[in-house]
Amino acid sequence: MRTRLGFLTGFSTGYYLGAMAGRQRYEQLNRVIARVRGSDAYDAATEKAQAAASVAGEKAKEGAEKAKDKVEDKLNRNGKDDQPSSYTPT
Repeated sequence: MRTRLGFLTGFSTGYYLGAMAGRQRYEQLNRVIARVRGSDAYDAATEKAQAAASVAGEKAKEGAEKAKDKVEDKLNRNGKDDQPSSYTPT
């Protein structure tokens, strides 16, 4: 029973003191984040990241189209040789 009481006392004291320091640190970090978000460097980096994502998205679509075309060509080529005459690919 003494161990539990000691543990609970230590835990509650640590939680109380940590919560006080935690709120101050949280507010300090929020101020730093707000300053960073308001900077020109942040805006430039954000624009570059968005542009890179846009280019990557376009390249991915282009690659998907090429892959789709190759698969369709392969299916059409094999479909004519292997399927009965009543088969019509969709």
